[in-house]
Parts: sequence; structure tokens; C-alpha cells
Amino acid sequence: IEYIISAKLFATLPEDEKKVWHSHRYEVKSGQLIAPGLPDVAEKALMKDLIGTYGKTIHTWQFDINKDLPLGSPQLMMGFTADGQANQAIVDARDKGYEVSTAKNKAHRADIPDPKVDPAANGWTSGKAVQLKFDENPTTGKR
Repeated sequence: IEYIISAKLFATLPEDEKKVWHSHRYEVKSGQLIAPGLPDVAEKALMKDLIGTYGKTIHTWQFDINKDLPLGSPQLMMGFTADGQANQAIVDARDKGYEVSTAKNKAHRADIPDPKVDPAANGWTSGKAVQLKFDENPTTGKR
């Protein structure tokens, strides 16, 4: 589940909240973010709209750990912010499966204006990551 907000709205968030959101700047400029099935012109227009936005993503289960059932707590996810962070074999398989090219996307988007990223975003790059966890609390036992 990803919530996407504008830079203007992101600027109004409390500083503690900002660190759990990620910028879409790198995902767009790197060519990694795709919109399968859209014609090139429409996808580029979408990327121009998305480049200045921020996202908050929650995976409801870790499929890579347990493929059969959604066990464990949801995970707060961060977006890639630099080259070398994504597993290249996974990117290559994705590109092959969707018949796209991350390298061609990157070149095609080179002329999209590069927005300034709020320094409070991409909190995980500071060396600390915020995560969700289950917490047991007493209840009254009444509905």
C-alpha cells in the first residue's frame, strides 16, 4: 500500500513523520519506476507528475520470507535513493517480464526537471530506520 502526496503537503508534515516518507525523485530519474501498459508519452507525463511527490509504503507481509501466509507485522518500506541499492538480477528479471528497459527509461527521462528533495525525507539513509511492530497492550475485555 503506498500513499502518495505532493511536495507542498509533505512540507506541512511534522519532522518525525517526514522520516517515514520517501522521495520519488530517484525512482523516476533512474528509470526504475514503471507504469506497465502506458504508451511512452503517457508514462513520461506521469513521471513528470510523480517526480516531486513523496510516498509512504507499507507491505502487509514479507512475501520473500513466507510465501504461503501473511505472517508477522507489516513493514514500512523505503524507496531506492541511489544506484547500486536494487538487486540488479531482480531489476533485469522485471525488465524482461514487462518488456521494458530501465536504462532506456533513464535516458528518456533525463530532461525531466530534477526537484530538490526535502532533507527530512528518505529517513532510512541516516542510518536509522523506523519500523512497525506488534505491541501487546492490556484491554478491559469488553466490547
